[in-house]
Amino acid sequence: MARPMTDLNSGREALLDRVEELIAQRGGVSITLAELAAAASMSPANLYRFFENKEALYEAVAERWFAPKVRAMEEVLASDLPIRQKFYAFYARRLTMTCDDYTRDPALFRSYLELGQQHIEIVRGFIDLADHFLAELIAEAIAEGYFAGLEIDAAVSLVNLMLQPFCDPDLIVMLLHSVSEEKLAIVVDTIFDGLRGDRPSNVKLLRRSDR
Repeated sequence: MARPMTDLNSGREALLDRVEELIAQRGGVSITLAELAAAASMSPANLYRFFENKEALYEAVAERWFAPKVRAMEEVLASDLPIRQKFYAFYARRLTMTCDDYTRDPALFRSYLELGQQHIEIVRGFIDLADHFLAELIAEAIAEGYFAGLEIDAAVSLVNLMLQPFCDPDLIVMLLHSVSEEKLAIVVDTIFDGLRGDRPSNVKLLRRSDR
């Protein structure tokens, strides 16, 4: 008889709680399935019913870490906010979550960042998802007359460069006392007022030989 999905889900969540305990104890060191099974007082064969391999385990760890931020982005996209406010909320809600997570337990937060670097191919999937959501926002802004002369991909690239300190967790930690929702609002207004691709640049670019 197949185990009910609710039992599998609750079992997975309990194991992910145990993973977080191990991360808090050991720092950003990858955990093997055998180590997790021992910590959870279960056999490796039993553990495989919840995570078929180490990659599946870390996909679940990453999904739990990013889930609140993904929900926030989805809620903002589905909202009826004016496009500027929607754009601001898209970043502000995640910024607040990240700052709160770091303030609550700086050591645990840094350990998760270390693990993220070790499993960057998994993390990149969530970065790509955020870019997909951002592209939807920019398409909505373009439809309302903003970012004239820019293709969506070009606008996504430019916006990412300008707003990286407000969404990259490593940079947020580094600039914790500099980044704020107030500064984010100013940057978002500046982007909407000035970012366009149909005007000549006022900056004269010098060749290396002219410097």
